[in-house]
Amino acid sequence: MASGPDRLAPDHMLTVGAALPLLPIAATFGYYGLPDSFRELLLVQFAPQVLAYIVLGLWATRATQVTIQLGLEKEKIRSGLQWGILTGLFLGSLNTFVILAVYPHLGYDITFLKQTPHGRLPVLLMVPWLICGIALFVEVNFRGFLLGRLAKLELHWWGTDSRPRPALLALAVSSLTFAFDPFLVNTFQHLHWIALWDGLIWGTIWLRTRNLWITIVAHAIEVIILYSAVKATIG
Repeated sequence: MASGPDRLAPDHMLTVGAALPLLPIAATFGYYGLPDSFRELLLVQFAPQVLAYIVLGLWATRATQVTIQLGLEKEKIRSGLQWGILTGLFLGSLNTFVILAVYPHLGYDITFLKQTPHGRLPVLLMVPWLICGIALFVEVNFRGFLLGRLAKLELHWWGTDSRPRPALLALAVSSLTFAFDPFLVNTFQHLHWIALWDGLIWGTIWLRTRNLWITIVAHAIEVIILYSAVKATIG
């Protein structure tokens, strides 16, 4: 039986790997403490995402069974497509109604969406290529990596002798980080709150199924519906 530092090494590596997402989380919320002149810089808005993908890469180079830890096993693709399509259709329809009917009824402007980077790009480039690519990278980052590592860290804090607990803190933190991503907030303004319940739903699905294909497909289908409906309505 190993003893001393060698015995503690696995727990130490688990904690370090799970703690990596704390860096982009700190960068995300630290952004809102910056002076307005810095917050307007596109490079500063993108900084938390860039940092997130850097630490994701660092983790992936040292972790074992990366696809399993992310929830990207091949045998999960079929169920991922089935449940992802259903979830995406539901959220896409719900959020389309919220954006096109509820927000304008409450006096919020949505015509600014025409001036966003997404609104300016050609439809044939956005649908489905860019939307699917964005869904893949965002879900790998926010659900597979960030939520997954936070859930491990939360479990580690509770201790191995504790009964299994839902990773509610990890879910809340990852969802808030997703919804308050600086680029997302600056691009979609008051509509960024929709990302909060999306994050909670996608995060809950991932925690219960450990199938990232579901959230990737759901994310892509939802955004395709939203983008197409908004484009058709406001141009």
